[in-house]
Amino acid sequence: MPRIHISQKVAVSVVFVSAMFMSIMDITIVNVALPSIGRQFHESTASLDSIVIGFLVSLAVFIPAAGWLGDRFGMKRVLLIAVAIFTASSVLCGMAGTLSQLVLFRVIQGVGGGMLTPVGMAMLFRAFPPAERVRASSILTVPTAVAPAVGPVLGGLLVTDLSWRWVFFVNLPIGILAFLFGLIFLEEQRQPVKGRFDIPGFVLSGVGFALLMFGISEAPSRGWGSPMIVAAIAVGVAMIIVMVAVELATKAPLLHLRLFADRLFRSTSLVLVLSVMAFLGVLFVVPLFFQLALGLSALQSGLNTFPEAIGIMIGAQFASRYFYPNLGPRRLVAAGLVGVAVSIGLMTLIGFGTDLWWMRLLMFTMGLSMAQVFISSQAASFATISHADTGQASSLFNSERQLGSAIGVAVLSTVLAAVGTEHVARGHLAANLAAYHVAFVVAAGMAVLGSLVALTISDDDAAKTMVRHSQAKANAKAQSDENKKARLASGPGGGQRPEPTSEPTGEPSLAPAT
Repeated sequence: MPRIHISQKVAVSVVFVSAMFMSIMDITIVNVALPSIGRQFHESTASLDSIVIGFLVSLAVFIPAAGWLGDRFGMKRVLLIAVAIFTASSVLCGMAGTLSQLVLFRVIQGVGGGMLTPVGMAMLFRAFPPAERVRASSILTVPTAVAPAVGPVLGGLLVTDLSWRWVFFVNLPIGILAFLFGLIFLEEQRQPVKGRFDIPGFVLSGVGFALLMFGISEAPSRGWGSPMIVAAIAVGVAMIIVMVAVELATKAPLLHLRLFADRLFRSTSLVLVLSVMAFLGVLFVVPLFFQLALGLSALQSGLNTFPEAIGIMIGAQFASRYFYPNLGPRRLVAAGLVGVAVSIGLMTLIGFGTDLWWMRLLMFTMGLSMAQVFISSQAASFATISHADTGQASSLFNSERQLGSAIGVAVLSTVLAAVGTEHVARGHLAANLAAYHVAFVVAAGMAVLGSLVALTISDDDAAKTMVRHSQAKANAKAQSDENKKARLASGPGGGQRPEPTSEPTGEPSLAPAT
C-alpha cells in the first residue's frame, strides 16, 4: 500500500501548532488550578509557587540545548521525543499523590516543553522558504493567541466540574494525536554538527538562565531585597556573562551568540523581548483585575479575556496578506506596538461601574495590534539567517521570549505589590484599582519602548520575506507541481527529495526542507 504523501509545510504546521498549543495552554490552565491543588495537599499558597517555578526553571535549562540536539539527532526525532515527554509527564502530574511528586513531574514536563518549541519553530522555518515566512508566522499566532485565552476558560470548567487533575489529563489526547501524526507524516531534518556537545556552554547557560528565571519569578512574592533572590539573580547574571565569554571563544558553541551580529536578528530579538514583556505581562494582570478587583469568576474572567485571541487571529490575516508585504516589518511593528500601548493605556479608565464591553473592546484591539508585531517580527527574524543556523537561532529566539515573559510578569507583579491591590475604604477592606491602573501604565511604557526599538529594523534586510500572498501561493504551487513530477519520474519507490537551498543571500529556494 503506497504511503500517503503530505506536504511538509502541512505536516510540520499540524504537529508544531498542536504541541505548542498544549505547552502554552498548560501554563495558564495550571494557574487556575493552584488553589484546588493547595486545598487537596493542605499546602500554603507560597508552597504552590514551586509548581510553576519548577516548570519555568526546567524550560530555561533545556531551551538553549534544543537547537543543537535537533541538528545532531534529527529534528523529527527530538520533536517527537519532546512531545512524548511532555504528554507522559502531564499524565504523571495528574496522578501525583503529593506536592513533591507534582513538582518533580512538572520539572520533567519542562524538559519536554524546553525542547519542543525551539525544535518545532526551526522545522517550521526550514519547511517554509523566506518568501513564505510571513505565512509560517501567521500559523504560529494560532497557539500563541488562542492558548493563553483558552487556558483560564477551560481550566475553570475542569476544576469546577471535574478535578484539578484534569488540567493535566487534558494534554493526553492532544499529545497522542500530535505524536502519531508526526510519526507518520513528518520527514527528518538534520544538519551537520561540528564538534561535540558543548558541556560548558550547556551548564553555564542552563544554570545561569535557571537561576535568573527563578530570581525574577520569585522576586515579587519574596521581595527583591531577599538574600535568596539577590543571590540567585547575581549568580545567574554572572554565569551568563561567563557563558557569553566562553561561547564566543568556542569553535563549536552550544549557543551561536555571533548570530546577534546580524542587525536584523538583533533588532527583532530586542523588539520581541519588549513586546512579550508588555503583552504577556498584561495577560497576567488582566485575570487578576477581573477576579480580585471586579469580583468575576475564573470562567467569566476567561471569557472576557478571550476577545484578545479573536483580535490576534483576525489581525494576523490582515498582517500576512496585506500589511506586511506592502509596509514591511519596520513600520508595521512600530505601529502595532503603538496600538498595543494605546489599548493598554486606555485600560486605566476601566472602573467598578464601567461596562465590561469597553474592556472586551480594548482586549480585542490589543490582540489586533499585537498580531502585527508577532507576524512581522517572526517573519523577519530569520530572513538573513542561513538554513544551517536556523536551529541555533530558534533556541536564542525562544530563550529571549521566555526571559521576556518572566521579566514582564515579575515587573508588573512588583508594581501591584508596591502600590497595593487592597486598601481601606469607608472602614472596609476593598480592591484598590489604582494598583492595576499603574501596572497598565507600566506595560504601556514597555510597548512604547518596543516601538522605538522597532525603528532600527531594516526593511531592506527583510526584503525577501515581503512577498505578496498571491505570489507566494503561486510559487508554492509551481514548486509542488515540480516535486510531484520528480516523484513520478523517480519510480515507485519515490526517491530522495532535493536538499533545501534557502540561504540569506540570493534568490530564496521554494523547495520544502527535508
